[in-house]
Amino acid sequence: MARIFIYIPHKQGVPDDSAAELIAVAKKIDPSANPTAIVTGFDTELDSACTTLQSSYAEVWKISNQALAYANAELIRKALTKIVPAGSVVLLAHDHFGIDLAPGLSIKLNAAFVPDVCGIDGLTGTFLKLVRQEFGGQIGAHVTCDLSSGAVITIRPGAFKSLETPALAGTIVDKSAEAGALTAARRYLETIVAEAADVDITKHSVLVSIGRGIQEKDNVGIAEELAEALGAAVSCSRPVVDAKWLQKSRQVGSSGQTVKPKVYLACGISGAFQHLAGIKGSPFIIAINKNPKAPIFQVADVGIVDDILEFLPQLTSKVQEMHGAAAK
Repeated sequence: MARIFIYIPHKQGVPDDSAAELIAVAKKIDPSANPTAIVTGFDTELDSACTTLQSSYAEVWKISNQALAYANAELIRKALTKIVPAGSVVLLAHDHFGIDLAPGLSIKLNAAFVPDVCGIDGLTGTFLKLVRQEFGGQIGAHVTCDLSSGAVITIRPGAFKSLETPALAGTIVDKSAEAGALTAARRYLETIVAEAADVDITKHSVLVSIGRGIQEKDNVGIAEELAEALGAAVSCSRPVVDAKWLQKSRQVGSSGQTVKPKVYLACGISGAFQHLAGIKGSPFIIAINKNPKAPIFQVADVGIVDDILEFLPQLTSKVQEMHGAAAK
């Protein structure tokens, strides 16, 4: 079996949640696999991320370079091409950064490329069977990838539950010298922070999130009533923001906010990868959608097939009833 590497982004020295999810993917591909983590960056933030990952990975490869203080896919692609052995399998999250990095990396490594994978069907010889979604999640495509020349595979965030593994005492291997000098045609300029909003959805442990299934602005109040009963906040997917039914600050996803609630109610949300990329921390996901084939059900802990316009008021009433009984 080919060696498996996992590229792990980090923010201010804290590894992305995909670090745990992608170990589960590696074990699905090969139960005996001991994947190697690859982390890039500079200075103390990089060192902190590597130290954290030592408890989960037997080996952590780090590439330290001042040019990598801000994650630049063009530079990282060059660095990985120099250090990843031919024929290896590279896993990374299917988020905005992974989408930027992975396709060109597969070309440079002369490896197969499979994006947005949400299921692993098993390995037979060098042939890996995978599941990915097409046509907006309406079709689950079963594909076969030949690993004989390696592969670069992006994994849909949240599609695989993290595994509980014993703590390790991994080794950090400095690969900076092998990566060599790094120059790129594009460079980081600045980060523009959005203005503070009336409600910070990143601070709430319970979110009632609405999507296109809410149908119109007048129905948003249905979700707000449920959120009030639960002591939660209302968030949403991009179509709701595009329709100007809620503010941009309420949007969860790759082009919105990244949230880490304990409980996430996905109401009338299809479950596109752009939305799931904004949900971190493996929350308990409750999906309510009248389409039984909605992709959101593949990552949900509880799935309810129903019209949210009928179901949410009933749920609100039941929650209020329980609060009333508890107060007596």
